[in-house]
Parts: sequence; structure tokens; C-alpha cells
Amino acid sequence: MNKIAATHKPSPHPLAGKKMTGADIVVQVLADEGVTTIFGYSGGAILPTYDAVFRYNAEQTRIGQPQMPLIVPANEQGAGFMAAGYARASGRVGVCMVTSGPGATNTVTPIRDCMADSVPIVVICGQVATAAIGSDAFQEAPVAALMGSIAKHVFLVTDPNKLEATVRSAFEIARTGRPGPVVIDFPKDVQNWQGAFAGEGVLALPGYRRRLDVIATNTIDDHEAALFFEMLGEAERPLLYVGGGAINAGASQALRDFATTFNVPVVTTLMGIGAIDTTHPLSMRMLGMHGAAFANYAVDDCDFLITVGARFDDRVAGDPSNFAPGARRIAQLDVDPAEINKVKHVDWQHVGLLADGLRSLTAFGRRHEFSRDLSGWLDALGELRRVYAMNYDHDSELIQPHYVIEELNRHTRGQAIISTGVGQHQMWAAQYFDFSEPRLWLTSGSMGTMGFGLPAAIGAQFANPDKLVLDIDGDASVRMNIGELETVTTYDLPIKVVILNNFGDGMVKQWQKLFFKGRLSASDKSLHKKDFVKAAEADGFQYAVRLDRKSDVSRVVEEFVNFAGPAFLEVLIDPNAGVYPMVGPGQSYASMITGDFIAARTPASDEPPDSSQMF
Repeated sequence: MNKIAATHKPSPHPLAGKKMTGADIVVQVLADEGVTTIFGYSGGAILPTYDAVFRYNAEQTRIGQPQMPLIVPANEQGAGFMAAGYARASGRVGVCMVTSGPGATNTVTPIRDCMADSVPIVVICGQVATAAIGSDAFQEAPVAALMGSIAKHVFLVTDPNKLEATVRSAFEIARTGRPGPVVIDFPKDVQNWQGAFAGEGVLALPGYRRRLDVIATNTIDDHEAALFFEMLGEAERPLLYVGGGAINAGASQALRDFATTFNVPVVTTLMGIGAIDTTHPLSMRMLGMHGAAFANYAVDDCDFLITVGARFDDRVAGDPSNFAPGARRIAQLDVDPAEINKVKHVDWQHVGLLADGLRSLTAFGRRHEFSRDLSGWLDALGELRRVYAMNYDHDSELIQPHYVIEELNRHTRGQAIISTGVGQHQMWAAQYFDFSEPRLWLTSGSMGTMGFGLPAAIGAQFANPDKLVLDIDGDASVRMNIGELETVTTYDLPIKVVILNNFGDGMVKQWQKLFFKGRLSASDKSLHKKDFVKAAEADGFQYAVRLDRKSDVSRVVEEFVNFAGPAFLEVLIDPNAGVYPMVGPGQSYASMITGDFIAARTPASDEPPDSSQMF
């Protein structure tokens, strides 16, 4: 019986051997890969594939099977961010399909954004016919050259016989190892080519698969586990420092099991939010440039730092030599060997699958009945949380953004998907929302791309149609992709859009006030005439409200969240509200600026950092 099972081959694909166009083959592979939604904008060089999607969906309707809808945004950048939001919120590969030339180049920013945050998407770009490549043909762009430096991999398909295997391999590369974006440059003649559909097959990729195999089979043996627990046993103040890699790897549950089994508290990066429930007693929330003061002080105080899927980037370790200065030992678990010892020297390392590594450590510790009394450390962290708690101006007559988010959080209870643009509103959302699970927090971390929030929310809603999705945006950030308001209403998505309006580039203004003597160069938009409520109404929002009185916040937020359908809320907030704490660029946590309402251990230096290091 076992022998028969071992030699059993899967049944051939039901369409194997059928004659198809290249476009039809691509669409069928998308379906085979489990794609449920495509985001894209049409154009001449991709029309054969768009027509194949149309015909595929018509056939699916005829036989009573689910379609693979093609969602049309206002522009291709929006399509890329929708695919990214879909991927971030679901863990599946997002798909963006655009035409050649400007259609392809408009996806450069979302592709780089996905590469920087390790998000798996596949971007299919139409291209001029193979014979015309390099001739400056109409709407031609050198996609392979442009994307090669910002994507995980780029395929230019010139041999139609390799098309089917190429598309399957693109999905494999996007989702495996350290995830990332893969681009397929798809000439029009290859789309129109006809050949037999094989229903199977991938490209050889021997080097890539060999590297993956090394990572997948690299387990933590008893000797390595014993060394780890020797360090943990010697520590009096251990701390888990967790990044987005833990979420991308599906390791959140394994992380939670490890933390709760051995009572080790957790700080997360901006991208790691949700890896542990933010309301859990072991959660010390977000660290870093705008992390909670108590989280940063916990890093300063720890004596054993356990790094999981994080990379010591400059927004966390602005001054690497003084990051975690009290840590006698640092351990690091990551899927990418390039991250080990890149910024900080570590004393123990594991390059492999994060979930498997954490489970191995937990099992070893349980097997050997490892126990350590950390009650003193946990009590000290509790005191840090109390003394250096997040706070803001509760007495101001102006609407404070923190208060608005607290009210939203009271209704969402850590269960909603929160997408953001980039700026002050992004940091307030990270600081004041709760997240009970991974993949509820969607933001552009490494690239810091304004205009990310609204299209990402759209992608997330398609990935999770039954979840409440909120886009928390700024007046400057939302302008970047404000055309996607119409996309929300066109598809009748129940997304809630919040604009925290402080009339300008709030974060830039904050930096200019702190480091450039208040010279608001090109950041103050107070003279702009944009009426966001009228814009939302023009784009079909039945609920579009401006909130400008503090006394109305609680009532309006409740009716906004509970509105059945797309809803838009503009909140006129205190234009001088700042994001605190704040650690200046190149500074250590000892120099953290906590503002007027959060306590600090020592006064921050009045000497501004070198402005050349900013951003």
C-alpha cells in the first residue's frame, strides 16, 4: 500500500494537450495558482490577455464556477498597490496586469515597494512584439532593464514554448524564500502564439532551488538549541525583537507559542505589528524612531536580544553601536543569510524557515523543562509601560488625531484591517490601534510611499470581503492616488476612508520645525482649495462627512464605522499635533524626544542631527 502511494503520480491536468493561445495559457496558469482577483489597466500590448480573461470568466459563469475578476483602477500604480494590499492581507501572491510602456513604468514604485517590504506579487506587463523590441516602437519600454534592479526577478518571454513554465516559476519565486515581486515581460506576439497546454512544468532554476533547499533543510539541532538556551538561562532581561519577516513567513503562531512558553516579552518593528496581539501582557508594542518610549527603553534595558525576521534598519537602529547597549548576547533568526551580521554582530544565528526554527526551540525547551523566573523583569517592564505611556493633549479644544484613532479602535477592537498612507497619520495609527492578528496592518514600511493606503485597502478588501477595512490617510498622502476613491464606489466596496487633514505634509513639517528652524519649504498646503468631501461625493460616496468639532468625534466615528457601504470621513485635526516619541536620525534611544505629554528618562539633546542624514 505504501509502495503504491509512493509511486503514485498526480492525474494529468484536465486541459492538458488542449491548443491555446499564449494569453489563454497565462490565464489558465493564474487560475491554477489560485489567483482570485487580477488588478490592472488595459492597453494595446496586453489586449490579447485581457480578452483571454474575459473569455475565461464567461466560461466560468457558463459552468457555474467562480470567476477571476479583473479590477480596473484609476492608474497602474494603483493596480500595483492593490495587488500588494491583496498579498499583504492574505499571504497569497497578488497579481497586477498592465500594458507596455507607460503602463509598465507606472508600476515601478509598487514593485520597489514590494521588494523593500518582501511582499509577493507577480506583475504581467504587455510588451511590443518580439521583433520590435529595441526599436523604440510605440509604447515600448525596456522593462527588463528597468525592473531588474528593483524586482526579485524579471522574465522576458521570447520563447513561447517556455511561457507556461515561466509563469508557474514566477509564482514560485515570488512566494518562496524571502518573498518579493516578480515581473513577466510578455510580448504581444507571444500572447497571440498558439500551442499545446501542458498543464505542468516549471523552469529548471537549479541555483535558486538549491539555495531554497539549504534554507528549508537547515534545522536547529540539539547542540545549537542548547547553546541558545544557555544564553537564555544566563539572561535576566531577555527581549524578542520581531520584524515583518515573522509575518511573511507565517511564523506568528510559532512566535506566540515561544514567547508565552518562556515568558519572553516582545517588541515589534513597524512591519512586525500584529505578530503578537498588541494587547497581550507580553507585548511591548512598536520600537524605533516613532516607537513607544517604553518599548525603546525596554530595548535599552534588555540583556539578551532575540531577533526574529528583523534587520536592524535605520528607523530602528539609527545608531547601531548604541542599539540595545545592555545586551550581552544577541541571537538572530532569519530566512535571508545576507541579514546576519549585516548591521549588528550576533552571538547565535539560525538561517532557515522561521516557523520551524521557533517550533524547534520551543520543543527543545519544553523537552528539557527549561524554566527561568523573569517576574522581576516583567514587573520592571510593567512599570515602564505605566511611567512612559503613550499620551497627548487631552485638554485641547482642537481635535487631536490620537483621540480619533482611539475612538476608531474602540469600535474595531483589534479585528479590522488598517491600511495607511505615509506620514504622521501612519505613525499615529501604528501607535494607537490594536491588532489581534497578523496581516491586519498594511503600510509602506521601507519605501514609505505616499499614496499607498487607499489602493492597498482596495486590494485587502478583495482578499478579505468579510472583514472591515479602514484606510487611515493624510490629506497630502491621499492626493497621490485619490482617483481610487471612484474604484471603491465602482465596485461597491464597504471600505471606510479616514482623512486626517492638517493642511499639508505633516511629517515633513514636523521635521522642518525640529531641524530647520520652522522653515516650511514646500510642505504647507493651507492655501490649497481641495474640498475632500465634495470630491468623495463626486466619486459616489453616499456617506461623506467633514468632522471639525471635538464634541462630535464619538458620535460621528460610530455612525461612520457602522455605515453599510463605502464611507468617507475627513477630520480637521490640530495642525500642530506632532508624532511623539521621536528618535532623530542617527541617534540612540537615549536621545529620544518625547514631547510635552510623554515622560522621558533624560532630557533629549537640543542639538539637532545632521540634516543630510534625514530620510
